[in-house]
Amino acid sequence: MDQGLTVLGIESSCDDTAAAVVRAGDGERQILSSVVAGQTDLHAAFGGVVPELAARAHAEKLDLCVEAALDRAGLGLDRIDAVAVTAGPGLIGGVMAGVMCAKGIAAGAGLPLVGVNHLAGHALTPRLTDGLAFPYLMLLVSGGHCQFLRVEGAETFHRLGGTIDDAPGEAFDKTAKLLGLPQPGGPAVEAEAKAGDPARFAFPRPLLDRPGCDLSFSGLKTALVRARDALVAEKGGLTRADRADLCAGFQAAVTDVLAEKSRRALRDHGAGAKAFAVAGGVAANSTIRAALEGVAQAAGLRFVAPPLSLCTDNAAMIAWAGIERLRAGHHDGLDLAARPRWPLDTARPALIGSGRKGAKA
Repeated sequence: MDQGLTVLGIESSCDDTAAAVVRAGDGERQILSSVVAGQTDLHAAFGGVVPELAARAHAEKLDLCVEAALDRAGLGLDRIDAVAVTAGPGLIGGVMAGVMCAKGIAAGAGLPLVGVNHLAGHALTPRLTDGLAFPYLMLLVSGGHCQFLRVEGAETFHRLGGTIDDAPGEAFDKTAKLLGLPQPGGPAVEAEAKAGDPARFAFPRPLLDRPGCDLSFSGLKTALVRARDALVAEKGGLTRADRADLCAGFQAAVTDVLAEKSRRALRDHGAGAKAFAVAGGVAANSTIRAALEGVAQAAGLRFVAPPLSLCTDNAAMIAWAGIERLRAGHHDGLDLAARPRWPLDTARPALIGSGRKGAKA
């Protein structure tokens, strides 16, 4: 199964139901179709994703997304070589919905089933979009995850550091909620920050006083709450300018932390790396993206960032990760289990702790 693979990918780990068809062969990589059904309106009134509602929406939309992906690709299941599906980590109800859908398709069509780690999907996206060769350094920065990786192979990831509490995307979402902005919080905070003064508030840059590549964003969120409350106590509320300045200051602090930790990662672990890549939803932030590109250029490394549509959750990256696993001779049986937690580097201690269901990150 080394050449000419066409794979159907399915993704449902959080609040995006997605299906895609990706073809690889003879050095070519093609996204034949990519369908994403978002749930922003469904969760808007709750200020964040409600897992039960998300799982039910996935169950309702998965077959429709798969059908649309096959239609747009102009292919039937008889032209598909395998089904790849996110098997974790993520909200377990959504992951289960995707895995069960994929099992049904694989069993009914007699196709190989490939379980994919959602984080591996992000981490391998630069190989889909840019044909990036191993090894490379990766900052995976999203709503639920943030870690530096040295990617040595399709299933070989060495974690160099990561967040010990909130992920940046989660911090953006919480910031938006605290300031009365709509969800998803990342785009809302970025848009508001464009009119703000990033130097007005002296927000902290957590963990920059410690060596290594670990990060923390919980204290930054707390500092924003205190600044907001001080303004409210002084003025009786927030002006539009106040809110813009808070957003700009928060975004600048996150950018500075990610940029400095990236510098350290490249300095300490960049030997032999072909590039510095970034992926995940927060990679869609133009300010952060530009800062990381500057870090890579200063280190003399190529900078690779996927198109914005492939930064957020999508099934094309899952199909591609499935192709990578198939080429390595791996696939799964119909006993494939959905996993709420699934660290990429199992040799490293968990960053955020473990429970009965395993390490979180």
